[in-house]
This record gives sequence, structure tokens and C-alpha cells, in this order.
Amino acid sequence: MHAQSLSAPASGSAAMPEDAKLLLAANELLYDRDAERVVASGAVQINYNGYQMVARQVVYDQKTGRVTAAGNIELVEPTGNRVYAESLDVTDNFADGFLRTLRVETSDNTRLVAETAERVGGTQMILHKGVYTACLPCAENPTRPPIWQVKAERVIQDGKKHTVRLERARFELFGHSLATLPFIEVPDNTVKRKSGFLFPEFRSGENVGFGISVPYYIAIAPDRDATITTTGFTKQGVLIEGEIRQRFEKGQANLRIAGISQMDSESFSANTSDAAHDLRGLVASKGDFKINPRWSFGWDVMFQSDNNFARTYSVQGLNNSTNTNTVYLTGQGDRNFFDMRGYYFDVQDADINNTAEKKQATVLPTLDYSYYAPELVAGGQLSGTMNFTSLSRFSEEAANIDGLPGNDLYRGLKGNMNRLSGDLEWERTFDGPGGLQITPLLAARGDAYGLAMDEPADYAGYTSEDAPTRLMVTAGVELRYPWLVTMGNSTHIIEPIAQIYARNDEQLAGALPNEDSQSLVFDASNLFSRNKFSGFDRVEGGTRANVGLRYTGSLDNGIGLRAVMGQSYHLAGLNSYATDDLLAVGSDSGLETDVSDFVASAGIELPMGLSVSTGVRLDEKTLELRRTDVNATYANDRLSTSVTFSQVAARPEYSFKEDNQTVSANASVKVNESWSVFGSANYDIDSNAFNRRSVGVSYADECTTFSVYYADKTDPDDSTANDWTIGGRLVFRTLGEVKLSDVSL
Repeated sequence: MHAQSLSAPASGSAAMPEDAKLLLAANELLYDRDAERVVASGAVQINYNGYQMVARQVVYDQKTGRVTAAGNIELVEPTGNRVYAESLDVTDNFADGFLRTLRVETSDNTRLVAETAERVGGTQMILHKGVYTACLPCAENPTRPPIWQVKAERVIQDGKKHTVRLERARFELFGHSLATLPFIEVPDNTVKRKSGFLFPEFRSGENVGFGISVPYYIAIAPDRDATITTTGFTKQGVLIEGEIRQRFEKGQANLRIAGISQMDSESFSANTSDAAHDLRGLVASKGDFKINPRWSFGWDVMFQSDNNFARTYSVQGLNNSTNTNTVYLTGQGDRNFFDMRGYYFDVQDADINNTAEKKQATVLPTLDYSYYAPELVAGGQLSGTMNFTSLSRFSEEAANIDGLPGNDLYRGLKGNMNRLSGDLEWERTFDGPGGLQITPLLAARGDAYGLAMDEPADYAGYTSEDAPTRLMVTAGVELRYPWLVTMGNSTHIIEPIAQIYARNDEQLAGALPNEDSQSLVFDASNLFSRNKFSGFDRVEGGTRANVGLRYTGSLDNGIGLRAVMGQSYHLAGLNSYATDDLLAVGSDSGLETDVSDFVASAGIELPMGLSVSTGVRLDEKTLELRRTDVNATYANDRLSTSVTFSQVAARPEYSFKEDNQTVSANASVKVNESWSVFGSANYDIDSNAFNRRSVGVSYADECTTFSVYYADKTDPDDSTANDWTIGGRLVFRTLGEVKLSDVSL
């Protein structure tokens, strides 16, 4: 083998370093000093200023500054692109020249094939009769056409603009021509963001018609970009949407606008917000900022011309039935936590009077703070929590459960409520004889209210005070006696648990607004909770004992077991769960009697990927099932599925008049490396009807992603309510994405 280092000639490109060296190695090297011509043959390798080339034969003419090569040529550019050709004639700096029968493979696995090509100025590659694709060739049959490809009369790969332009382009799918376009221009593999049109989205809706959305992406700056989307609907005209995004050193924010002048508002149902406005629009913004490692701040807000615009036109991310506007400030320390938020709930429906939204509370603000003392106090852990809530409501939310006087439920009262709550807790664990764990507890909680709310018209127990206060003092003890049982191939921990809490009665029980304690589910997860109410507006009082058994097991073959069972006993004082309430929260909860219902849960995890868990609540007298929750999940390389069964007995005084049993399931099956089938269903056993169903199929490989699905939902109480959707998504890597979606009204 011969190798030689040659100085770059004067005719080289000005962009090339003057002292650049051309390194050449080959099995045979002939150098004609008179003609200044080098002929290299056999396993030729050339390295020059970041370019690397191999070929069977290379001829380098130092006088003309030309390099010609032939036979299995492979040229690796400084960008990482690989060029394969049968013959090559270029300048010695590889900036200009001609190639025949070439193939270009970029660093992101896109491919260009052409009969001939020319390099111009070191920045452009012009290919004639080229083919562009991001698909890998079929390993079993390389001659088979790829899933998709674009054939073009001319392909220009521009290193300055960082684009690939395909002129007189014909798009083919599975070898069949689908469309011919004057040109297609896409960013090359070096570009992360590039201004230009994105693939369209197809949309449809009963009252808006068929629509095509055409997005245009604008790369404004490295830290800023925007998207403008124009959608033409056959019934309602043109919808304009715009979004600008900005990144900062410590966060990011966006601003969105959308608007339309409806051509046919009368196509919507009369006396709705959709029909009442011709000119409709919105402004929305979202921001997230990390002020420092402990503090963060952000917002997510939307203002719209009416209460249903975003939902009617399915504005992405803003079309939920209730859009929650929020502003927050959060601080996280090693031993404390602070969170302050404001909420406004935008109920999106077609009610022209905005009745449901007026019943929602505007929360400005709610503040939570928790603290754990860094040092032990009297040998125990001291902690505290604080909550401040200020909310207003423009209209009360009341419902009569059976049409009889005195049976109204109030989810919210009209007016303003301010509440400050603080809770201080101390606990310490002692080791008793035989492994007994003894944990005494002392706690004190206080609440102060400022009320300016309308009194409920059909509820006699509501307070008449404007600034009521209440105090709860608790002394308790918890006993745990864990038994460790070790067998030859398993380990088991059986842990009897008993708690007793002595407290004063809940003051003003049921006489105060209930905004955050409206949900009460008694089960094994909160059996050993000191306060089983879900929020601050209600607090458990009286003397109560919680008794139960906890079990965990581990088998050597990887099987895990767990179970909890027990019961709660009201021993003295006022039972908070048996008192009247604006919402009758405690009725039929399982805690309203001195001896509660039985609660239990159990679960098993198998190494094969199967997990099953169940929870039950049994009537304390009849052992009748009052609530059942069963969930089973399974996952392996090909199948992922989950099935959930839920049964809830009727709670007539709590507005649930009938028993409810539902089964929901979802599954995804991987047919092979590329194809998957997925689906889900929710079945109401009592109504003998499916509430929701969906089924779909997806495909994904290195160059194409495709999915299509069908979904429907039905309200059993409304025979006319039937909403179905067909959606789809098709992504051609490097080219763009095609979407199909319905605008659900």
C-alpha cells in the first residue's frame, strides 16, 4: 500500500484552508511528476478537509485541480451525509463537479437516488430524475418500492438554505402515484425548525360543515416561533387561528388567538350561544416559569366571546366541556411546601344565559402551606398545614332530589366565602414489648370564616353568623403489632392496627358552606385517616376508633400480595357523618352509624405481568355489597389491557337515586413490529348500554406513522344524544402530517 500527503493547490476554494492537506492511500499509486498527475488504484482512500472518499480508482490532476473517480464510490461529507456513485468528476475541494448513478443517505436516514447529479459551489447538489424517501429499503426484497417516495424531475439539496426542493414532484404510496405537485420543499436533516406550510388537517361537523385546516409555521428566532392556521368550513366560512411561542431562560409562554365571522349562524339550534353570535373568537395564554430551584409560577387562561366558541370549533387544548383557567405560584422546600392558585371555571355549553357557568365558584385565591419541623419536639415530629380559600359565586347551585319540600341539595351558595384553616400535629412512635409500635398523637385545628352568602331557602340548619369560628382538639394513639412470618419460599407481614381519637364535637356541623368536602368515599384507603372528609370545610369530630388488619406478602417466585380490612366505630360525642349537611355528604356513606360498614381491599402482582386489585364496602348488618371496585391489568411485549368493574349502591339522599354498575376496558394488541390494534369500551350494566366505545388501528415504522379510529358515546337518559367521531393521523417523516378529526358539538 502507498500513501502520500499532497498540498492543496492554489485553485482550491477560498473557503478551504491554505495549508489543507490531501491524504491519499491506495494499493497502487502512480505519480507522473511531469504531468503532475496521480493515479491511485485499488482500495483508494482520500481524506481532505473533512471529506472522506473511497473508490476503486481515483485520478488527481494537480494542474486542473480535478479529481475523477470510478467504481463503488463512497463519499462522506463533513455534514455526515454519504454519497454513493459509479463515477465522479469534481474539483479537488469537492465543491463543483458531476456524478452519475448516485445515492445520497443523510444522517437522519433520508435517501435520494438519481441518474446524474452536479455539485455547485460546494453548497448545492442538483439531482436529475431523483427519488426522495425516508423509508429504509425492504430487507427481503430491495427492489420493492418503499411505502412512500417522491419522484421529481429535479431535486435541489441546498446547503445554504438547508432545504431539499423537489420540482415537478409525484408522490407515490406503495408504488402507486397519488398526487403531482409543482414542487415540494422540506428542511434538510440539519434543520430543527424551518418556516413553511405544514400538512393540512381535515375536519368536519354537523353545523360547521367540512373543513380543511392549512397551518403555516414561522421560525422567528431560536427562542421564538409561531403558527398561523387557516380553516375553511363549507357552512361557516374561514376560521383563523394563531399561536406565538416564546422560550425564556427560566420558562416559556404562548399566546393564542382564534376568530371567525360565521356565514350561517342559523344552522345552529335557535336560542343557543352558537346561533346568537356571528362574530366569535378567543384569546388564550399559557406560561410556565421556574423562578429558582424552589419557586415556580405560571398561568393557563382563556377569554372567549361566548361560552361555547372553543368547543364548537374544537380549538385544540381548549375544547373541554369545562375549561379551567388558573394562575399559580408554587414553592417547594426540603421541609415545607407552598401553593397559591386562582381558578375560574369556564363551562362550555350552548346555553345562551350561561346558567351553569354562573353557578361555578370563582376562586381568588386558594392557598396551601405545609411545614415539618427540622428538629424533633419532645422526641416527636411536629408538622402543620394551613389553607386559605376565598371564593365567589354569582348564582346558587341547588337541586331537589325528590320534589319534596326540605330535600334540596346545595352544591354552592350565591355570594362570597373566605375561610382560614390551620392544623398543628405532633406524633411520636415508641417501641413497646414484643415489637408493639405505640404512636401517641396530639393535634389542634382552627377555622375562621367570613361569610357573605345568601342563606339556603330550604335548609333550616344554616348559620346566621357572618364570621363564625370553630376549634377541634384531638388526642389519639395508634397501636401496631407487626408479625413477621418467614417460610421456606415466602415472607409475610401481618399487622393488626388499632386507633382511637378523642375529640370535641364538630362545631357548626352542617351549618357552614361545603365547597371542598362534597365527595366522601369510605374505603380501605382512608380507614386509618384521622379525618375522612376530603377537604377543609368539614372536619371529623367526636370520639372514634379505627380497627383493622394489614397484610403484605412476598414469594420467592416474584408474586406480591397485599390486603387491608377493618371497621370504624363512633364511640362518643356527635357523629359528624350522621349530621345534616347542605349536600347530605354523610348519608349512606357507611360511617353514619355507630358501627361502620366493613371495608377491605386486596391485590396480587404476578411476575407474568398480571396485576389484580379489588376493594369492597359491606353493609355492617347484612354484609350486602355497598361498593365494589375491581381492576385487572396485564401487559407483555404484545398485549396491554386493563379491565375495571365498579358497583356503587344507591344513595338517595346524596342525589344518587339508583344503583350503578359499570365495566370499562381498554386493550392494545401489537400484531407485529409495525401494526397494532386498540380499543376501549365503557358498559353500563344497569342501563344495558355502552356509554363509550372506540376501536382503532395503528401502523408505525421508521418513515411512516398511521392511525385511524372510530369512537362513539351515548347518554342512556337521552335517546337523541348520540355523538360519534372518526379520526385519523398520517405522518410521513420529514414531509409532514395529515390529520382527520371531527368537530363535536
